[in-house]
Amino acid sequence: MTVKRYDGLAAVPEDLGPTVATVGMFDGVHRGHRVLLDRVAAEAAARGVPAAAVTFDRHPLTVLRPGSELLGEAGMEIVLVLEFTREQSEVTAEAFAAEVLFDRLAARAVVVGENFRFGHKAVGDPVLLAELGRPRGVEVVAVGLHADGDQVVSSTRVRAELAAGDVAAAAASLGRPYAVEGEVVVGDRRGRTLLGVPTANLEVPPGIALPADGVYAGHLTDQADGVARPAAISVGTNPQFGTDRRVEAHVLDFDSDLYGHRVSVDFHHHLRDQATFPGVDELAAQIRADIDQARRLLGAG
Repeated sequence: MTVKRYDGLAAVPEDLGPTVATVGMFDGVHRGHRVLLDRVAAEAAARGVPAAAVTFDRHPLTVLRPGSELLGEAGMEIVLVLEFTREQSEVTAEAFAAEVLFDRLAARAVVVGENFRFGHKAVGDPVLLAELGRPRGVEVVAVGLHADGDQVVSSTRVRAELAAGDVAAAAASLGRPYAVEGEVVVGDRRGRTLLGVPTANLEVPPGIALPADGVYAGHLTDQADGVARPAAISVGTNPQFGTDRRVEAHVLDFDSDLYGHRVSVDFHHHLRDQATFPGVDELAAQIRADIDQARRLLGAG
């Protein structure tokens, strides 16, 4: 589905027409979000209007994955991105509902989670939103939280799973393996020259959540060709050499130049925690063992 993205209220065309709208951070677009977005899409289809999501360009906490592509995959045809500024945080619930949802997006219905809060000091909730929408004929639908067992699926939960290095649990919460995107940049070249294991060093935007420091098995996908290639991935500071925190991926059976390419790296299995070794030979031996284990887990021959 093609997503029409508008950055700021002023970018929304006057002739946009009616929509069914939702609002949220949609941090990571996890399975709980998908339940909500599925309802938005269904309500929009029932009315024959586009589904629209209002979100924000930065999160007050560490973000899982930015961008509107995941919202498009979830059926949103329109994504309105508002800058999360001090001024935005001081807009009252009444003004936000009127200016953004009822006027600019011409919402015929608004679908939100039952714990949705909005407006200055988060005083707005689904009950207030329904009261504000009723005189305008706008229906408000509050969707229950999605639980996995006795735990609600939330962005906070996914961040905690990643912080623990439990990428399998994070994948279950998200409904897909967790992935980060970035450009491949020149690193220290120790992988190729000292250890005999070339790696692609990702320049990940600041503030993006990363799994706990350690070694993982997953895939690197070069956006130039869209091929997901099996990889052994290191996240951390590389205590052996004292580097900054980084993401490095050794792509199995692949030796082409990726410098300057935009890639994504997803995490399927946690292999081990970050560690230091008595010397370079021991480190190189462990890296070879990591690669062998990643190959087995990923079924890469």
